[in-house]
Amino acid sequence: MSRIAVSGARWVVKIGSSLLSNDGQGLDLPAIQLWVQQLLALHAAGVELILVTSGAVAAGMERLGWRSRPKVLAELQAAASVGQAALIQVYQGFLQQGGVAGAQVLLTHEDLEDRQRYLSARATLRTLLEMNTLPIINENDAVASAELRFGDNDTLAAMVSNLLEADLLVILTDQAGLYDADPRLHPQAKLLSEVDAGDPQLLVMAGGSGSRVGTGGMRSKVLAAARAARSGTATIVCAGREPQVLERLRQGEALGTYFRPSLPKLAARKRWLLGQLRPHGVLQLDEGAVRVLREQGKSLLPVGVRACEGNFGRGDLVSCQAPGGEEVARGLVNFASQEVLVRLGKNSQQLREEFGESDEIELIHRDNLVLL
Repeated sequence: MSRIAVSGARWVVKIGSSLLSNDGQGLDLPAIQLWVQQLLALHAAGVELILVTSGAVAAGMERLGWRSRPKVLAELQAAASVGQAALIQVYQGFLQQGGVAGAQVLLTHEDLEDRQRYLSARATLRTLLEMNTLPIINENDAVASAELRFGDNDTLAAMVSNLLEADLLVILTDQAGLYDADPRLHPQAKLLSEVDAGDPQLLVMAGGSGSRVGTGGMRSKVLAAARAARSGTATIVCAGREPQVLERLRQGEALGTYFRPSLPKLAARKRWLLGQLRPHGVLQLDEGAVRVLREQGKSLLPVGVRACEGNFGRGDLVSCQAPGGEEVARGLVNFASQEVLVRLGKNSQQLREEFGESDEIELIHRDNLVLL
């Protein structure tokens, strides 16, 4: 029995820079054509497809005549701007041969951080799928700042999986999957066929970036699988250069590493909260508050908060940390940082006496709080 569903399923397929480029020197057109042919076969089989693609910077480097990847942000943005046009032209050309229209969607972290823009992106992508097109997604590298980037397209693919509640995330990479040790350093390392997404031991096994043209290594793929699992999405990480890799996955062959979505599935709003990559501040909790959040699922009250760090406003995302520094939750705070400071450690009676009966008691309401 196949470990994945095919007909009627929704797949997010992510192809990394190392696969799309000729060692960083331009696009590998024959390889891209083969992947598009497989995507067309999946499309014809009834799979709803979303493609998350890297490669814009590599394509831009070729067009600009650059031999090495730039390190200055403005130069990276320029290369991405030049290369994105070439990249989408290549995909559109191959897709049209199969009678399918591609739809370019460029996203930034701010698009998914803002609730209204998040909902707008979801509505657009759902409409594109209903129209039987194939959305082609990349980070909008031409405008994304260094501080507000997804960091790598593995993270972007996982967030798109959450956004659309995909059944499967396929991450095609230059390695066969996740090994129990770095195979570049340990020749006897064993490929793991099936694991639980979110298992902390997997991060110990994952190494760093395996390519000089990409930004995401195996660690980012392990983290992406855990993030995708929050919407019930399974993840497969496998070698993109395996012959007919997508076709073989469609037929049920066990390739690469399969990450079971064993983490609890979160509601859509809490997935959006979890998707925020950069909190605006930190609340330091005592042990009692940590227990209440973890065991009872209640709102966060000021009495259990020991310290407040950062300068944030009402409605901003903040991180909640245990006494040892472990992040236990994230949520949208009801007060600006200066207002939080005057409420620290106070119980409900003290708050009412000082601020009145009409004042909110919770620092973070449980509906706006997600546990990690």
